[in-house]
Amino acid sequence: MSRFQFGADHLDTYPVKWLCAIVEVARSSFYAWLAGADDRTAREAADQALAERIRTVHEADNNYGAPRITAELNDGVPEQERVNHKRVARVMRAAKIAVGSRSTSASSSSTLAVDATRS
Repeated sequence: MSRFQFGADHLDTYPVKWLCAIVEVARSSFYAWLAGADDRTAREAADQALAERIRTVHEADNNYGAPRITAELNDGVPEQERVNHKRVARVMRAAKIAVGSRSTSASSSSTLAVDATRS
C-alpha cells in the first residue's frame, strides 16, 4: 500500500492536512495523486490490452524477447499505435511473460578431452 493510498483510504475519517503529516507527503502531492487516478486506471487497462497482444506474439514463438516482440507489434501499424521497447519489457515483466530457455552450444556444455601426451 502506498502512502497516498493510505491517505485516500482514511480521507473521510481524518483531515487531509493531518494525514499528509502522518505519512510525510506534501498535500499538493496527495491532491495530484488523487487527480491522476483516472489516468492510472486508463494506463492499467492499456497495459492489459498490450499484454494480450504480447501473449499472442509470444505464443507464436516463445523465444522472442522484448526487442523482437516490439518489432513484431510495430510492424505495419500506424504511428499512433506503435509501442516502445521499454514499455513492452515492463509489461512482459509485470505479466510474467518470459523468453523460453536458451539452448547452450555443444562445445560449452561438453567437457573437453585432456591430451594425455602433453604433460
